[in-house]
Amino acid sequence: MKQTLQLRISQHLALTPQLQQSIRLLQLSTLELHQELEQILSDNPMLERVDDPLDHSIRLLADGAISSTSQNDNAAQPQSAENASPSSREETEASYDNSEAPEGAPTTDNEWSFDDVARTSKAPEDDDARPQLEAHETTLREHLLEQMRVTVREPRDRALVELIIDALNDNGYLEESLEDIHARLPQELAIDIDELAVALKLLQSFDPAGVGARNASECLAIQIRRFPKIPLVTRRRALGIVENYLSLFAQRDFNKLKKALDCDDEDLREAQCIIKRCNPHPGAPFASDASDYVVPDVIVKKSKNGWQVTLNHEVMPRLRVNALYANILKQNKGEGSLTSQLQEAKWLIKNMRQRFDTILRVAQAIVDRQRNFFSHGAVAMRPLVLREIADTLGLHESTISRVTTQKYMLTPHGMFELKYFFGSHVATEAGGEASSTAIRALIKQLIGAEDPKNPFSDSKIADMLGEQGMVVARRTVAKYREALKIPPVNLRKSL
Repeated sequence: MKQTLQLRISQHLALTPQLQQSIRLLQLSTLELHQELEQILSDNPMLERVDDPLDHSIRLLADGAISSTSQNDNAAQPQSAENASPSSREETEASYDNSEAPEGAPTTDNEWSFDDVARTSKAPEDDDARPQLEAHETTLREHLLEQMRVTVREPRDRALVELIIDALNDNGYLEESLEDIHARLPQELAIDIDELAVALKLLQSFDPAGVGARNASECLAIQIRRFPKIPLVTRRRALGIVENYLSLFAQRDFNKLKKALDCDDEDLREAQCIIKRCNPHPGAPFASDASDYVVPDVIVKKSKNGWQVTLNHEVMPRLRVNALYANILKQNKGEGSLTSQLQEAKWLIKNMRQRFDTILRVAQAIVDRQRNFFSHGAVAMRPLVLREIADTLGLHESTISRVTTQKYMLTPHGMFELKYFFGSHVATEAGGEASSTAIRALIKQLIGAEDPKNPFSDSKIADMLGEQGMVVARRTVAKYREALKIPPVNLRKSL
């Protein structure tokens, strides 16, 4: 085969570094975006953040005193905006430019910054102006040890009770048996297993009631025995249920329970009320798990022109090019490694603005199509797919998918992920379509209004939806009910 050289002209698409950064920023959540931004700020000296995320935080001075001024107020500016020349400000202050913003995006710089956020100032003599420090949360172990110090006097007994306390789990249960605890103790201590049993009984008398139990049955029995002002017959019947027939009680098999206990509905109802007062997880209130809160990216409010979407300024970082390094680069006439970092800083500012513009446009398009949801709730949700929003905005479906993932919208009905407004459809008898979200809301309404003594089965719910013109199979109803975390009919039945 003879080798030859040929010239061909062709076109192909290539992902530039700027486009790759734009796609990556678009698919990041708010938390991931700020983490990415902190990394970029530490690597690129040409970029700086105007807003300080820790502006309202308490700062300690070197001598331990609390600083009364923010870091931004004490920071020295290398060049003020008034002293800088117009050309210098135009080149260095690369803030959000609204001339390229799409239709529906903010048109003023104040809407893109934290400047319009009101900051309340309080007098030093006000009590609310004093810094409030978070109190120490008492753990379950500390709570039990404090009771042990005032209850148990002998050092040997204290050591055994503390040994059992250390073996409790987060819910206050003793998962390890006394035999296993006794087996791992040194033989030279000469500790008998009966001593461990006495220490366990002493621990079970502590607060909260039910701590130190080895299973749910024992935990409920301990609490029932400590309830005051309960008739003796009712207390015995409740103890008989939790000690012998707890599985039947959990399955709500009331007919077998009444037959086993030889009682009527009224007697069983009284015992059920006593059992419901118990806490199956006595150690849970002492758990120190912090709740994770979701910060919305957009906020929906009703105005004269309908439902309008606005960006949440609390999650919008305000960036600009550092004026000091920009002047140094200008004096050196573009020489050095700062040139590429300056270009990267401008790209980041532009891509950040484009990210929020795209989120705002997609959110507004979703609100325009789900207007009935915001007016009437989830039962009025209409079917919606990604292609419908993509065709409206002239974007690709993959872009809509990136925008709606891990982005949240605050509405009068609560906080929802943008993905929540998209869903499949179910055919109706009239030839139309109904959203699966609306069907789930209807199922929840029907179950919420049912008679507890005679709850609806999945087949009955499917028939009721069919009467409203929605063709839904029983298996579909069961799938939606499980997605809503609603128990089946036998577990919803009550006396």
